[in-house]
Amino acid sequence: MTIEIDDAGTGDLVGDAFIGFLRKQTGEFIFKTLSVDLFKGENWKNKKPFEEVVNLVKEGLNELKFQKDVDIVHLCRGNIFDQVRNYFLEEGINYEDAIVEGQLQDAVEGRLIKHLREDLNVRSRNLTVKSGAKRFFVLFNWVCYDFFRRERFVKSGFKKWNSVWRERGIEKYNKIKRERKEKKKI
Repeated sequence: MTIEIDDAGTGDLVGDAFIGFLRKQTGEFIFKTLSVDLFKGENWKNKKPFEEVVNLVKEGLNELKFQKDVDIVHLCRGNIFDQVRNYFLEEGINYEDAIVEGQLQDAVEGRLIKHLREDLNVRSRNLTVKSGAKRFFVLFNWVCYDFFRRERFVKSGFKKWNSVWRERGIEKYNKIKRERKEKKKI
Protein backbone atom coordinates (compact mmCIF):
# COMPACT_ATOMS: atom_id res chain seq x y z
CA MET A 1 0.00 0.00 0.00
CA THR A 2 1.23 3.46 -0.88
CA ILE A 3 0.95 6.74 0.98
CA GLU A 4 1.93 9.94 -0.80
CA ILE A 5 2.98 13.06 1.08
CA ASP A 6 3.26 16.51 -0.52
CA ASP A 7 3.34 20.14 0.58
CA ALA A 8 1.90 23.42 -0.68
CA GLY A 9 2.68 26.96 0.37
CA THR A 10 6.00 26.31 2.10
CA GLY A 11 7.76 28.53 -0.42
CA ASP A 12 4.93 31.01 -0.99
CA LEU A 13 5.20 34.55 0.30
CA VAL A 14 2.06 34.65 2.44
CA GLY A 15 -0.26 32.46 4.43
CA ASP A 16 -0.17 29.10 6.09
CA ALA A 17 1.38 26.10 4.39
CA PHE A 18 -0.15 22.65 4.10
CA ILE A 19 1.03 19.05 4.19
CA GLY A 20 -1.19 16.64 2.30
CA PHE A 21 -1.42 12.86 2.60
CA LEU A 22 -3.08 10.41 0.24
CA ARG A 23 -3.55 6.70 0.76
CA LYS A 24 -3.54 5.73 -2.92
CA GLN A 25 -5.55 2.53 -2.65
CA THR A 26 -8.49 4.06 -0.74
CA GLY A 27 -8.34 7.67 -1.98
CA GLU A 28 -8.29 8.94 1.63
CA PHE A 29 -6.89 12.47 2.00
CA ILE A 30 -5.62 14.21 5.13
CA PHE A 31 -4.37 17.79 5.38
CA LYS A 32 -2.23 19.31 8.10
CA THR A 33 -1.48 23.01 8.57
CA LEU A 34 1.83 24.78 9.16
CA SER A 35 1.08 28.22 10.60
CA VAL A 36 2.60 31.23 8.86
CA ASP A 37 4.08 32.14 12.27
CA LEU A 38 6.49 29.20 11.95
CA PHE A 39 8.08 31.02 8.99
CA LYS A 40 8.90 34.19 10.96
CA GLY A 41 11.62 35.44 13.28
CA GLU A 42 13.07 33.02 15.79
CA ASN A 43 10.81 30.19 14.63
CA TRP A 44 12.33 30.40 11.16
CA LYS A 45 15.89 30.86 12.45
CA ASN A 46 15.46 27.81 14.68
CA LYS A 47 14.02 25.72 11.81
CA LYS A 48 10.69 25.20 13.59
CA PRO A 49 8.73 24.51 10.37
CA PHE A 50 11.03 21.57 9.62
CA GLU A 51 10.54 20.15 13.14
CA GLU A 52 6.78 20.67 12.96
CA VAL A 53 6.58 18.85 9.63
CA VAL A 54 8.01 15.75 11.31
CA ASN A 55 5.25 15.95 13.95
CA LEU A 56 2.58 16.46 11.29
CA VAL A 57 3.88 13.52 9.25
CA LYS A 58 3.77 11.30 12.35
CA GLU A 59 0.16 12.42 12.99
CA GLY A 60 -0.88 11.92 9.38
CA LEU A 61 0.64 8.47 9.12
CA ASN A 62 -1.00 7.49 12.40
CA GLU A 63 -4.41 8.71 11.16
CA LEU A 64 -3.94 6.69 7.97
CA LYS A 65 -3.07 3.65 10.10
CA PHE A 66 0.39 3.39 8.52
CA GLN A 67 1.96 -0.06 8.87
CA LYS A 68 5.73 -0.11 8.63
CA ASP A 69 5.88 -3.67 7.27
CA VAL A 70 3.14 -3.14 4.65
CA ASP A 71 3.17 0.48 3.46
CA ILE A 72 5.61 2.51 1.41
CA VAL A 73 5.69 6.30 1.49
CA HIS A 74 6.25 8.41 -1.62
CA LEU A 75 7.63 11.66 -0.20
CA CYS A 76 7.86 14.94 -2.07
CA ARG A 77 11.47 15.88 -2.74
CA GLY A 78 11.12 19.38 -1.24
CA ASN A 79 13.54 20.50 1.46
CA ILE A 80 10.71 21.02 3.96
CA PHE A 81 10.84 17.21 4.33
CA ASP A 82 14.58 16.97 5.09
CA GLN A 83 14.05 16.13 8.78
CA VAL A 84 11.24 13.74 7.82
CA ARG A 85 13.74 11.79 5.71
CA ASN A 86 16.05 11.54 8.74
CA TYR A 87 13.14 10.37 10.87
CA PHE A 88 12.19 7.74 8.27
CA LEU A 89 15.77 6.45 8.13
CA GLU A 90 16.03 6.29 11.95
CA GLU A 91 12.72 4.43 12.20
CA GLY A 92 13.36 2.12 9.25
CA ILE A 93 10.32 3.44 7.38
CA ASN A 94 10.25 2.38 3.74
CA TYR A 95 10.07 5.55 1.60
CA GLU A 96 11.07 6.90 -1.77
CA ASP A 97 11.67 10.50 -2.76
CA ALA A 98 9.14 11.27 -5.45
CA ILE A 99 7.77 13.96 -7.70
CA VAL A 100 4.19 14.03 -6.45
CA GLU A 101 1.75 14.82 -9.25
CA GLY A 102 -1.91 14.26 -9.90
CA GLN A 103 -4.54 13.76 -7.22
CA LEU A 104 -2.56 14.72 -4.13
CA GLN A 105 -0.72 17.64 -5.69
CA ASP A 106 -3.99 19.06 -7.02
CA ALA A 107 -5.71 18.57 -3.67
CA VAL A 108 -3.02 20.10 -1.47
CA GLU A 109 -2.47 23.06 -3.83
CA GLY A 110 -6.25 23.48 -3.92
CA ARG A 111 -6.29 23.55 -0.11
CA LEU A 112 -3.69 26.34 -0.17
CA ILE A 113 -5.68 28.39 -2.71
CA LYS A 114 -8.84 27.92 -0.65
CA HIS A 115 -6.96 29.27 2.41
CA LEU A 116 -5.61 32.25 0.47
CA ARG A 117 -9.02 33.10 -0.99
CA GLU A 118 -11.28 32.39 1.99
CA ASP A 119 -9.08 33.12 5.01
CA LEU A 120 -6.92 35.94 3.63
CA ASN A 121 -9.36 37.28 1.03
CA VAL A 122 -6.93 37.21 -1.91
CA ARG A 123 -9.28 37.99 -4.80
CA SER A 124 -7.00 38.08 -7.85
CA ARG A 125 -8.28 36.00 -10.77
CA ASN A 126 -4.61 35.29 -11.51
CA LEU A 127 -4.20 33.26 -8.31
CA THR A 128 -3.96 29.63 -9.43
CA VAL A 129 -2.75 26.29 -8.13
CA LYS A 130 0.40 26.67 -10.23
CA SER A 131 3.24 27.80 -7.98
CA GLY A 132 6.09 29.98 -9.15
CA ALA A 133 6.84 33.58 -10.08
CA LYS A 134 3.32 34.43 -11.23
CA ARG A 135 1.80 33.36 -7.92
CA PHE A 136 4.57 35.17 -6.02
CA PHE A 137 3.67 38.46 -7.68
CA VAL A 138 -0.07 37.95 -7.19
CA LEU A 139 0.60 37.53 -3.46
CA PHE A 140 3.20 40.31 -3.32
CA ASN A 141 0.78 42.73 -4.98
CA TRP A 142 -1.96 41.68 -2.58
CA VAL A 143 0.31 42.57 0.36
CA CYS A 144 1.24 45.91 -1.25
CA TYR A 145 -2.35 47.13 -1.61
CA ASP A 146 -2.72 47.26 2.19
CA PHE A 147 0.88 46.72 3.24
CA PHE A 148 0.87 47.52 6.94
CA ARG A 149 -2.25 45.46 7.65
CA ARG A 150 -1.27 42.52 5.45
CA GLU A 151 2.42 42.23 6.28
CA ARG A 152 1.50 40.02 9.26
CA PHE A 153 0.59 37.29 6.76
CA VAL A 154 4.06 37.34 5.13
CA LYS A 155 6.57 34.57 5.77
CA SER A 156 9.03 37.23 6.92
CA GLY A 157 11.78 34.76 7.82
CA PHE A 158 12.64 34.36 4.16
CA LYS A 159 15.93 36.19 3.60
CA LYS A 160 14.84 38.04 0.47
CA TRP A 161 11.78 39.50 2.25
CA ASN A 162 13.93 41.61 4.54
CA SER A 163 16.76 42.33 2.10
CA VAL A 164 14.72 43.13 -1.04
CA TRP A 165 10.96 42.66 -1.09
CA ARG A 166 9.83 44.44 2.07
CA GLU A 167 11.30 47.75 0.93
CA ARG A 168 9.85 47.29 -2.55
CA GLY A 169 6.48 46.49 -1.00
CA ILE A 170 6.46 49.70 1.03
CA GLU A 171 7.44 51.70 -2.06
CA LYS A 172 4.63 50.13 -4.06
CA TYR A 173 2.15 50.69 -1.22
CA ASN A 174 3.10 54.39 -1.08
CA LYS A 175 2.73 54.68 -4.85
CA ILE A 176 -0.73 53.08 -4.71
CA LYS A 177 -1.71 55.40 -1.87
CA ARG A 178 -0.61 58.47 -3.88
CA GLU A 179 -2.52 57.27 -6.94
CA ARG A 180 -5.68 56.75 -4.85
CA LYS A 181 -5.41 60.31 -3.50
CA GLU A 182 -4.98 61.67 -7.02
CA LYS A 183 -8.11 59.81 -8.21
CA LYS A 184 -10.13 61.25 -5.31
CA LYS A 185 -9.12 64.78 -6.37
CA ILE A 186 -10.49 64.27 -9.87
